[in-house]
Amino acid sequence: MSEALKRRMRCAVYTRKSTDEGLDQEYNSIDAQRDAGHAYIASQRAEGWISVADDYDDPAFSGGNMERPALKRLMADIEAGKIDVIVIYKIDRLTRSLADFSKMVEVFERYGVSFVSVTQQFNTTTSMGRLMLNILLSFAQFEREVTGERIRDKIAASKRKGMWMGGVPPIGYDVENRRLIPNEREAKIVRHIFQRFLELGSSTLLVKELRLDGVTSKGWTTQDGKVREGKPIDKSLIYKMLGNRTYLGELRHKEQWYPAEHPPIIDRELWDKVHAILATNGRVRGNATRATVPYLLKGIVFGNDGRALSPWHTTKKNGRRYRYYVPQRDAKEYAGASGLPRLPAAELESAVLEQLRTVLRAPELLREMLPQAIKLDPTLDEAKITVAMTRLDVIWDQLFPAEQSRIVRLLVEKVIVSPNDLEVRLRANGIERLVLELQPADISRPEEALA
Repeated sequence: MSEALKRRMRCAVYTRKSTDEGLDQEYNSIDAQRDAGHAYIASQRAEGWISVADDYDDPAFSGGNMERPALKRLMADIEAGKIDVIVIYKIDRLTRSLADFSKMVEVFERYGVSFVSVTQQFNTTTSMGRLMLNILLSFAQFEREVTGERIRDKIAASKRKGMWMGGVPPIGYDVENRRLIPNEREAKIVRHIFQRFLELGSSTLLVKELRLDGVTSKGWTTQDGKVREGKPIDKSLIYKMLGNRTYLGELRHKEQWYPAEHPPIIDRELWDKVHAILATNGRVRGNATRATVPYLLKGIVFGNDGRALSPWHTTKKNGRRYRYYVPQRDAKEYAGASGLPRLPAAELESAVLEQLRTVLRAPELLREMLPQAIKLDPTLDEAKITVAMTRLDVIWDQLFPAEQSRIVRLLVEKVIVSPNDLEVRLRANGIERLVLELQPADISRPEEALA
């Protein structure tokens, strides 16, 4: 067959290097691969082979995946019908993954494209060539997996020896020479969190307290110099910290914890006490917290004669407890000593709370208190007060009774009960203090909050 009748085979050279090492040299690995490919195409000119205008170079890209710009461009040109043959220096320049290679072969066959390895004398136009390629890639995949296993084994051995193997260290530690070193300012925060959880028994109350103190998660600087600021503490981070055995001087590899070389910042006794609390059901802890809550209006509820009403309760034979507010004489002597009625606590507290929430929901009522509040703190304005009160109304039902009681005492100066009326007197400075509490916390100096 004459040369004029031979079909023209449009050939594309693909090159790749895994790292950027040596790429700044005048003649590097990419150049050598490209020249070898074009020389091979020139040697096949009698068979109608010609080089396409474009080269496809992927410097500093791994062969373990297909996320490579030149490879994507090559595959797109194949699908566009611009290429008949792919020329590579070695098969592993195209891919080191047998799964990825299988996907490429499907595309090659669909568009009638073959490929040639310059140094390995493989040609996918023959069945023997395809068999040998599969065998060769299987060995390449095997070698890559063995290398990965060696790396993972080395990391595991290093962790078992207590070495820090990268990533952001937990709050309380910094990293020096692959060792965790206590950060005393942060370690103080960690110990405070463990101790306060032991005292409160509630992550919800602890988070609120920490946010008011301005405590944040760990901030750090990335290797490229970017500063990542810490974020406000939340319940997820609290539980993560309370369960992190790194604070006991250990490090984890997979699911196993090993003694490490860094010093602990939490002692075993405190750890065990905290985890005894964590071992109880969250609902049980919540109920226990509620059971110890004092009467909501204790000390601020009075009769219309000016005398205080005191908390009092009775317990029926079935164990059910009934709460009341009664005149002080009844509480000191016996029920009915004053001759005045006792007031069911739940009904009275509900009526007071409803009046408070009516104020929270009504901007026109808040405006009546604005002059006094703004006089006490000029930084306040109507918008701030309205937003803060709206936020409180939304979350009110989620608060523990202890927190509801604190807020009631912050807002309410006195509750006066008469036979036909209920008067709730509010504190102007209570509105101011509550608005400031509900503003985003100042987290610029958390260490001072715990000093």
